[in-house]
Amino acid sequence: MCHVIVTCRSMLWTLLSIVVAFAELIAFMSADWLIGKAKPSSSEEVDNRMGGQQEPYRPTLGIYGRCTRISHMQFSRRDTLCGPYAENFSEIASGFWQATAIFLAMGIMILCTVAFVSVFTMCVQSIMKKSIFNVCGLLQGIAGLFLILGLILYPAGWGCQKAISYCGPYASAYKLGDCSLGWAFYTAIGGTVLTFICAVFSAQAEIATSSDKVQEEIEEGKNLICLL
Repeated sequence: MCHVIVTCRSMLWTLLSIVVAFAELIAFMSADWLIGKAKPSSSEEVDNRMGGQQEPYRPTLGIYGRCTRISHMQFSRRDTLCGPYAENFSEIASGFWQATAIFLAMGIMILCTVAFVSVFTMCVQSIMKKSIFNVCGLLQGIAGLFLILGLILYPAGWGCQKAISYCGPYASAYKLGDCSLGWAFYTAIGGTVLTFICAVFSAQAEIATSSDKVQEEIEEGKNLICLL
């Protein structure tokens, strides 16, 4: 018989696991890892003659994507174009970024799997006499290690030609040059920290769902068990 067991700690772990997976996935797909040096648009002279002022646009560069602005002389219209600069894996700008993509992708795949499984932990708490929470916590720890490796290798690729074209000639491995870090990089770091928090908190979720109070509720014949 399936017992639906919901506790504050197990529900918090489930929600946090889902948030972490989505945060890492969005960061990986974003082009806002590096914010390039300011580049005035080609229509700046037109704006100056018309008395308008335009802040220089700063293009962004991701692991495999980029965002840049295309200016049109007519009506001074500007379009921001975002998309992948690499059509395939081998065209990613740096070998270090290729390794980063591999490690981040592996970590994100594990996190997405755990997030999917965590939804069903309300009904199934163990498989083959092993706690799902403990298994998921172990997988989250492994995913966190993959994410750390990817984030450590990423700055080593700042010396590639693609990064130099965005960050200036002074950019090199672990040196940003004229670039600054975008929100995607910080999101990836925050998600990595939360991944290890989830791994640790999974043990608390397991304790909460196997407590004496839960066992008492099961013995009383209840199928839906909600505890604080």
